[in-house]
Amino acid sequence: MQSYQFIISGKVQGVWYRKTVSENAKKKGFSGYVKNLADGTVEVRVKVEDDDFAEFISILEKGSMLSRVDNIQQYESNEDFSGDFTVRE
Repeated sequence: MQSYQFIISGKVQGVWYRKTVSENAKKKGFSGYVKNLADGTVEVRVKVEDDDFAEFISILEKGSMLSRVDNIQQYESNEDFSGDFTVRE
């Protein structure tokens, strides 16, 4: 199991992106969080099994009906998450 940080750019703020990603990540049992950043991007941090990585990326790419994902930057992280997937302010 590995932890990751993602920075998502595009039309991802003010379009229910965080809420939709959080709901879909919770349904699949992922732990972590999603939050808006001041520069208009969204940060996602998650702990995910290698077998579930592609499924999580799909959640990020799909977003909400009103969102548009242009780019996803990915970084490995040493953070440890447990519990639910949450929306942070």
